[in-house]
Amino acid sequence: MNLGSVASLGYSGPELVLAAGVLFIIGGGLLVEHKRRLGDLALLVVASSLVAAVGLRIPFSDLRIVDGLMGWGDGWLFSRMIVIDNFSLFFKILLLLAAFAAIWMSLGSNEVARTSQGEYYGVLVSSCLGMLYMAAASNLLMAYLSLEFVSLTSYVLAGYLKRDRRSCEAALKYLIYGGVASGTMIYGMSLLYGLAGSLDYAEIHDALAGGEYSPLALFFAVVFVLAGMGYKIAAVPFHMWAPDVYEGAPIPITAFLSVGSKAAGFALLIRFFYPVLSEQVAEGSWRFLGGVDWPTLMLVVCMVTMTLGNLAALGQSNLKRMLAYSSIAHAGYVLMGFVVLTDEGLSAMLFYLVAYYLMNLGAFLVVLVVANCTGREDLDGYRALAWRGGAIPAVAMAIFLFSLTGIPPLVGFIGKFYLFAAVIAEHRYVLALVGILNSVISLYYYARVVKAMFLDEPEGGEELVTVGVHHGVLLGLLVAPTIFLGIYWEPVMRLAANSVRFFQG
Repeated sequence: MNLGSVASLGYSGPELVLAAGVLFIIGGGLLVEHKRRLGDLALLVVASSLVAAVGLRIPFSDLRIVDGLMGWGDGWLFSRMIVIDNFSLFFKILLLLAAFAAIWMSLGSNEVARTSQGEYYGVLVSSCLGMLYMAAASNLLMAYLSLEFVSLTSYVLAGYLKRDRRSCEAALKYLIYGGVASGTMIYGMSLLYGLAGSLDYAEIHDALAGGEYSPLALFFAVVFVLAGMGYKIAAVPFHMWAPDVYEGAPIPITAFLSVGSKAAGFALLIRFFYPVLSEQVAEGSWRFLGGVDWPTLMLVVCMVTMTLGNLAALGQSNLKRMLAYSSIAHAGYVLMGFVVLTDEGLSAMLFYLVAYYLMNLGAFLVVLVVANCTGREDLDGYRALAWRGGAIPAVAMAIFLFSLTGIPPLVGFIGKFYLFAAVIAEHRYVLALVGILNSVISLYYYARVVKAMFLDEPEGGEELVTVGVHHGVLLGLLVAPTIFLGIYWEPVMRLAANSVRFFQG
C-alpha cells in the first residue's frame, strides 16, 4: 500500500484527533473562563486519539488499528513519508499513554496552575503529535522535521515557568544542546543522501545493500545522525542537557520528557538502524550493511551510558536530578537489546519501555505529590514520609524504585531479565556483566530514598503529605500493573514481539 496525501487521511485517525484538539484547546483558551477545563479537554482529546489508535473505527477510516497489530494494514502514507506497521502502532499507543498521564499529572500540579494553561496544554498535545510522526517516519526529511517539531515544543514546555530561574535556565540549555545536535544530525543526513541518492528509508537500504561505498564516509554519516537521535534518548555523550532540564522543568513535563520523548527517540533510532542500515539474514537475526560496524559503536555507548548515569546519580540529593541520571542509565539498559542484532533484543527493548513507562511516571508522580504539599524536591523532604501522612506515596515510591532496580516480583525485573537473556544468547557476556554491576550500583541510591521515607527520624517542622483522589487514582493505575506485570507479563511480551515487524515494501 502506498497512498497519496488525501487517501492517507483515512488512516491517520490518532493524528487528526490530536491536530483538531490542539486547535480547540488554544481557541478555548480565549473563550473559557475556568482554565482548568482546558486540561480536561486535553485529556479528552488524548483519550479519543488513544481510542482511535487501539481499534475503534472513525467515520472516515476503513482501518482497524488492532488488526494492524495482528498483521494487517501495513503500508506507506503521504507518498512514502510515513509508514504504518506493527512497530509504529505500538509506539503510538505508548506515546499517547505517556501524554495522557502527563496531562493527568498537570491537572493536579501547583506549578501548572500558575501558568497560562490554554497554551500549556496546546503545546503539550502538539508535542505528542510530533512524537507520533517520529515513530512512523519512513523518510529522512520526515524524521528530521518531526524530531525538530518535538524539540521546539519541548523547549517551550521546559521553560514554561517563566518566573522560575531554574526553568528558564533549563529551556536555554535545552535549546543550545538541541540546536547543536540537530545541526550535526542534518549534516549526517546530507552525507547519507549523497551516498545513497535518496531520503527514503527503503531506497537507502537498497542502495547500501547493492552498492559500493566508502565505509569511512558512511561511518561519519552514521555518527552524525546518531548525535541527534542519541540526544533525544539522553545517551552518553549526548546526555548533558538532561539533568538541568529535568530539574528545572515543571514536574509533569519532566515525567513526559523522561518517558514520551525517550520512547519516541528509541522508535526513531530503531527504525533508522534496523530496516535502513541492516538487513535480516535469518528468522530473527540481522546484520549491518555498508561495512560500518555500528553495533560495536553502540555497544560502547551502551556501557558508558549506563555506567555514567548510575555513578552520577550516587551523589544527587535532588530527586528530580537523581531520576534524571537514573533515566540516562536506563537508556543504557534499553540499548542492551539494541546492539545484539536480533528480534529478541528488539522485543525486549519494547517490553522494557512499557515497564519504564510505569516505573518512571510513578516515581515522578510521587515527587509531584510531595512537592505540592511541601514545596521540596530534595531528599531531606522525604525524611519519615511514611509517618507524616504519606504512607501511600511512600509505599508506592518504594515499589517504583525497587522495580527500577530490577528486584522481583516487579515488572522492572522481568524487563531486565529479557534484556539480559537476549544479550547472553548472543554471547555478549561482558555487556551482561556491566549491566548487572550497574543494577547493583543503582540499588544504593534508590535505597537511600526508601531509607529516608521509612527509617529516618523526622527533624520536626516537616509538613504533612496527603494524597487527593485525583493523584491517588493515577498512583493506583501505575502501581497495579507494576506489580501485576511482574507476575503475569506474557500478553505484553507477546504484543512487543508482534510489534517487531517493519514494513519495507
